Formats: sequence, structure tokens, C-alpha cells
Amino acid sequence: MAELSTRAVVVWVFTDGKTGHENQSRGLLAALARRYPVDARWVTVPAYASVLSSLMTRRFLPGVGLPTPDLLIGAGHRTHLPLMAARRAHGGRTIVLMKPSLPRAWFDLCVIPEHDTVSGANVLTTRGALNPVEPGKKNARAGLILIGGPSRHHGWNENEILSQVETIIAREINIDWILTTSRRTPSSTTARLRSLTLKNLTVVPVAETGPGWLSERLASAAQVWVTEDSVSMMYEALTANAATGALTVPVKRDSRVARGIAALTRDGLVTSFADWQRGRQLAPPTAAFNEATRVAAWIGEKWLSA
Repeated sequence: MAELSTRAVVVWVFTDGKTGHENQSRGLLAALARRYPVDARWVTVPAYASVLSSLMTRRFLPGVGLPTPDLLIGAGHRTHLPLMAARRAHGGRTIVLMKPSLPRAWFDLCVIPEHDTVSGANVLTTRGALNPVEPGKKNARAGLILIGGPSRHHGWNENEILSQVETIIAREINIDWILTTSRRTPSSTTARLRSLTLKNLTVVPVAETGPGWLSERLASAAQVWVTEDSVSMMYEALTANAATGALTVPVKRDSRVARGIAALTRDGLVTSFADWQRGRQLAPPTAAFNEATRVAAWIGEKWLSA
């Protein structure tokens, strides 16, 4: 690796086109860019047959003409083989985000959420998946409610969700609440939420939001409530340094997602709706909660400090 004081860190970021995976990569990329000058190149995952050919021939065609990488980042199973093929052809250190489908020893660094209970010499454990959210100047009157939907791990009780939302808004009358939904929110739930006539509530369905909309609202919101099924949004709220509460949804079975939410509640990072009803106030994290920044610091100290 050439002397970093004289040039930017070259990062190839592999994308499979999935927004959730790209957000994890963007989070780490932004954290690295806050520490070093970065030359980022996005690489679309090539076809499977092309990747196999690249591994055998040591020619990774999507990388031809790009500057030699220092770091190669990928989130999502489809990025794993391309990461290896690119490293074999062009060098650099591979960083896989989330538990890989291939042996972990094949990558230089695996950044894996703690709820996957994975450890190893090349494993860096995080609380939740990385995200690109950054805290901003908080508005004490700004509140945000994030509604998810039924999933593999959680069921859905529409009446209970409506009741919790109405209870919060009726009690917190000095906060201007914005509520948004997700792609998983049932249409009937969205319709009932839109029919609420509460002076301090504005409902913005996910279809009416655009790129960056949620990050902007999270940056300024002092309080955020998130349904328990939406674990990624809960970690984004914490990263934004918001006082965060969990709206109760039915749990189908004991799962890593449910255990992760329970751990956040137990550690005082998130307040459950039941505890809030008993008088506990929402509070922001007592220490900065930004896992992308922590991972970038590790990479810098171990690999880029020269």
C-alpha cells in the first residue's frame, strides 16, 4: 500500500442492488471518509458465470481501468464471490458486512451483528447492521414514529398498533409527530393511520417519501418510536442519537431479532412501550452510538495507520 498521506484510500464497493445492503456499505464508506480522503468506486455484482471465470483466470473485468483497491467492501451474499475474485485479480483487503455464506477465513474482515453469535480472529462484532445515519441538531418538538409490518419473526396486531400510536400522541401533546410506514406495512394499517385526526400528527406513507427523507427526519427528531419488527430502523434511530422507544408487536418465536431487541431494552438503550406507560421516560444513548464509525476506526488503526 502506498503512503496514505500522499493519496486517497481506494475503496471498491460491491453492490447487489438491494437498498438495505447498499445502506450498510454507505455507512462504512462515509465513516471511512470522515477519517481519510477516499476514492470510492461502486462495482455492480457481475453474473455468476463471469465471477467463476474471474476466479480461474485472475482477471476481474469490472475492475479493469479502476485504480488498484486498498479495500473491497460488500454486503449481501451475492457480493461474496466477486469480493474474492476482485482481490485475487487486483489485491486489496476484503471486508464483508453481515455473516457470510462462505467460510469466514476467506475474507480479511467480517463485520457481523452480535445477534448472529459469531466470533473469530477476523470477526468484528457490532450492535446491529451498519447504517449511514448521522446525528444532527435535535429539535425538542420533533418526534418520529416508524411503522413496520409482519415478518418471519413477528406477527401483526393492527388494533394494538393504532392504540399505542394514539396513546403516545395524546400524552406527548407538545411534540409534532411525523409517522411513516414501510414496504411491509399492510395497506389496511396505512389506511387506518391516515384516517387518524390528531392535530400533532402528520402521516407520510413510505410511497410518498424519497431518498434521504428518513435520514433527514432521524437527524432532527428528539424522540423516535419504532415497531419491534423493524430492527434496522431501531439501530438507525440510536445512531441518530434519538431517544428511542419500541412499539410492541406479537413475537412469533424466539429469534435473534427478538433477542436483539430485548438486549437493547435490557441495556437501557431502548424503552419498551410497557415501561413507558409505567412512567419511564425515553432517553438518548448515554454514549455515542455509531457502529460504522467504530468499524472505520478499527480498519484505520489496523490497516491504514501507516
